[in-house]
Amino acid sequence: MRTLINEGVLSAIGNTPLVRLKRVFKDLDFKLYGKLEALNPGGSSKDRAAFGIIARGLETGDIRPDTVIVESSSGNMGIGLAQVCGYLGLRFICVVDKKTTPQNIRLLKAYGAEVEVVSTPHPRTGEFLLQRLERVQSLLNEIENSFWPNQYANLYNAAAHHRTMREIVTALDGEVDYIFCAASTCGTLRGCADYIRENQLRTKIYGVDAIGSVIFGGPSAKRLIPGHGAAMVPGLFQPGLADRCIHVGDLDCIAGCNKLVRREAIMAGGSSGGVISAVEIVKDEIPANSVCVAILPDRGERYLDTVYSEAWVNEHFGDVSHLWEEEEVMEEQYA
Repeated sequence: MRTLINEGVLSAIGNTPLVRLKRVFKDLDFKLYGKLEALNPGGSSKDRAAFGIIARGLETGDIRPDTVIVESSSGNMGIGLAQVCGYLGLRFICVVDKKTTPQNIRLLKAYGAEVEVVSTPHPRTGEFLLQRLERVQSLLNEIENSFWPNQYANLYNAAAHHRTMREIVTALDGEVDYIFCAASTCGTLRGCADYIRENQLRTKIYGVDAIGSVIFGGPSAKRLIPGHGAAMVPGLFQPGLADRCIHVGDLDCIAGCNKLVRREAIMAGGSSGGVISAVEIVKDEIPANSVCVAILPDRGERYLDTVYSEAWVNEHFGDVSHLWEEEEVMEEQYA
């Protein structure tokens, strides 16, 4: 099995394109690039972590052909693990909750994953994450020879993103002034930060967190965009990981996605929209001629019924038609 880890579809993970974003904002006096993690074969940056964690488990012998992989996920990590496990013939149980979209559940099952749905939130926190993790622990106790990737604390999640940062630095010949990175498990954030420190780069990291997430110390509150922020501080988090934290709300994520697809023809996921909105918040503070990279974690097709649905947006936020009217104005300016 170990020889299979670098074969087939798994060999396509990583080396995602880095593209110049010239249209998303008008009259920028710095260079902005987008790292298109949606073009990993499973559709997100989580492919890297899934691959890295499973590969390490095979190397150490913690994972064998009959090992059962059990993980909690709101979507992308589950899909990444389902892809890796499907290729390697490993049984995978993914614990989700009732907020997980039907599309993501169908994707998990299409890859051959078994799906367990947690229907009630944790009684103490009112959040689903801790309840999902408790169910994971219960399954690990019940199933002999089971393995928990533990994406929130596994250092091989972060190590997988050394490569993300290395790809960016290589593509830009080391000239990287700012990285904008969304926070959830903190795998990408930790991996990029570790690479920057180890190589003594001048690059500054702007961590992009959700309003309502507790990662950077904010109060817990309801969030609608899955996979952005977290209801607990991940084990991978360290103080000082980011040079600055920028908090964005759900509507900011929606607006950022709208800008990306209308102006750059990039259909990206909700946290990608948050990253773009974070760039907009600080763009007037960034020195001229700087080189900035926005890591765009996943693809947008999984959000067609939410972020890209005017009916869903209006249901949760009221009439925000001005977002689309603004795009019509921008299209006229670019015509």
